[in-house]
Amino acid sequence: MEPIDYSEYERGQDCNYWELDPAIRRTVERRIGLDDETEGRLREFGETVGKQVSPNADVVADNPPELRTYDRNGERVNEVVYHPKHTENERLVYESGLIADIFEPPEGRDEPVSHVEHFARFYLMSYASSTGLGCPAAMTGGAALLLEKFDDGDLEEYYDALTARDYDEHITAAMFLTEKQGGSDVGANDTVAEPTGEDGVYELTGEKWFCSNVDSEAAMVLARRPDAPDGTEGLSLFLVPRTRRNGEPNDFLYRRLKDKLGTVSVPTGEVVFEGAEGYLLGETERGFKYMSEMLNMQRLYNAVGSSTGRALLESRIHVANRDAFGKKLKDQPLMRRDMVEMTVKHEAAVAATFEAVEQYGRRERAERAGEVDERAYRLMRILTPVVKYRTGRMAVDNASYAMEIKGGDGYVEEFVHPRLLRNAQVAPIWEGASNIMALDVLRSMASELAHRAFVDEFEERLDAVEDPRLDETVEKVREELDALADAFSAIETADREVAQHEAKQLADFVFDVTAATCLLERAEWRLEGADDAREKLVAELFVRDRFETQDARGIVDDERDTTPLEEYDAIVRYDRVAPERAVAEPTD
Repeated sequence: MEPIDYSEYERGQDCNYWELDPAIRRTVERRIGLDDETEGRLREFGETVGKQVSPNADVVADNPPELRTYDRNGERVNEVVYHPKHTENERLVYESGLIADIFEPPEGRDEPVSHVEHFARFYLMSYASSTGLGCPAAMTGGAALLLEKFDDGDLEEYYDALTARDYDEHITAAMFLTEKQGGSDVGANDTVAEPTGEDGVYELTGEKWFCSNVDSEAAMVLARRPDAPDGTEGLSLFLVPRTRRNGEPNDFLYRRLKDKLGTVSVPTGEVVFEGAEGYLLGETERGFKYMSEMLNMQRLYNAVGSSTGRALLESRIHVANRDAFGKKLKDQPLMRRDMVEMTVKHEAAVAATFEAVEQYGRRERAERAGEVDERAYRLMRILTPVVKYRTGRMAVDNASYAMEIKGGDGYVEEFVHPRLLRNAQVAPIWEGASNIMALDVLRSMASELAHRAFVDEFEERLDAVEDPRLDETVEKVREELDALADAFSAIETADREVAQHEAKQLADFVFDVTAATCLLERAEWRLEGADDAREKLVAELFVRDRFETQDARGIVDDERDTTPLEEYDAIVRYDRVAPERAVAEPTD
């Protein structure tokens, strides 16, 4: 393909995001293949998001949802009013099969689409920077998963509505976990569920403090039955609808919507249950275990949504068009270096995140077949919190720097950059803040021995990279994997305080080794299949940045790396690199 000419665009909108993002195209192709059917679905979705959803999202951002708790007669209505463009966006994405296709086969297929394809659509949707669309859709997918796994048929009507392709029959979901006194400590839950005498039907009383997609018709709610144990062990999971099965409004109060820094297009409110009707999902006192299944999926949605592809695209377009000091910004040495570094970090995030997605998908496919893929489960358990943590932090950094590249205009509300930054800031917070994710890595080690599966898996994966042109970089990553194995052993034998003190550094280490390995695999795949060394350069730059220490930070080195200056078009614009231009001497 020809290198992308970003100067043809005025901004990162009114375009096809699938076509402008070779990183996701190559990720999907390498992991699941790209037949005409899959390519067509993703291309069409990229077109829809770029030319319809994204412009609509701009309007919605200026016209956020409003809460009407009472009508003019003082009757409680608990109604959230949306701009018509939000409704149009929902219709566009849900009727495209965004949720349905992962659970039920789309027309012409015998099986649902793969998890890689499903999450690739969410990745593309994140370009619109519309949390009012992405957040409810993610929770809808998570709730449908819970019903698929744990419902005995009593809640089939809700599963059918969550996975409906017809928008007029479709409902969205939510999860109401956070309470004022608990925050991330879900076990401090005070909400009480009293049995009604009708099998599986309870009345919930209590308060939930941070409820996104507050007007959901299928809120997944944790509550404690009378005499249940304290902590997470005593929690049960309930589906609480806005409307009871008899058609009457449910008994709760939307007290107010939160006045948030960003994510204003998703209504987040405080909910007071006043004997609200809720339907038990699965067995009693297993609610936290069930909710953990949904949280794993939510954290992957969060990581995919933190890709900051839009911020990178806006920067690429700006530097291709902006003149400064007598030439284009893209031709200024320091900006070339910045753009290359942003691209490499972005592609590392995509590589690591879709590794977690693939392991998650393998585990889910095995379950659907009535089998157990123990290694996939253990890998998913350690990788999911790692990629959620790392991409969340990267989202904030990338959105902030994209604003800086844009300059003063980037600080002006008429441009998308302020929204990108405000929305990015929630990425490290939702579904568990960075420290919670790092501690979850420790839990995966203690409960699933996930770190041992990780070391075995990635040793095998590095051994399988056999192209001699990659030998030197493979060897460096293998050394780092050995060092990571030593770090795992140290954490295993450390006392609790020491382990927690080092947890975040350990999570960073896991991410870096994962990303480096996946980038090397992609490099070999591209060398063999396309005779293209561009991905080799990306892998080498990432490994150099994360694993190599240079005297005086490389500034005094006469052999300093100048790849960003020489290979800007290859890395940022996706030009092909002839392998003979990027040949490293094989190691002995």
